Amino acid sequence: MPAHTPTWDEIHQLAARLGLAAKAAGVQLSSAESCTGGLIAGAITDIAGSSAWFDEAFVTYANAAKMRRLGVSEDNLTEFGAVSEPVVVQMAEGARQQAGADLAVATSGIAGPDGGSPDKPVGTVWMAWASAKECESRCFHFTGDRQAVRLQAVFAALTGLLEKIPVDRG
Repeated sequence: MPAHTPTWDEIHQLAARLGLAAKAAGVQLSSAESCTGGLIAGAITDIAGSSAWFDEAFVTYANAAKMRRLGVSEDNLTEFGAVSEPVVVQMAEGARQQAGADLAVATSGIAGPDGGSPDKPVGTVWMAWASAKECESRCFHFTGDRQAVRLQAVFAALTGLLEKIPVDRG
């Protein structure tokens, strides 16, 4: 069964919830985006007052940008490819460090309609969420056209950020 593709309104509602949680926890967020091309940052900055909890984002679509802006190693890109766990982990950690954020999310994937392979079909998206304590990564396999894959990725990225914000710092 195909996954539900969220509407922009559903993404906006999720981003608003994320903002309330981040502000309440005093957490600063950042993003490093490849396949989502800035849609995560766009969803976040659509929320009034987001500058209180979101300072900086990185759209690193090209491999050279991933290396230059986020410190992704050429060895990882060569050995594993841009759509891989080692690369998104380095992207998330790089974004968190470069932005001075408490928590960062990174995405790299194949939105389509082409570019897939038997090992990494269209809809494959790796994500990582990095904090000072840990970095968690996950591979998703989204369905639908390019826009559907990207919207599902944005929703998953924001959901992951929300889940990682500490509820009680006391």
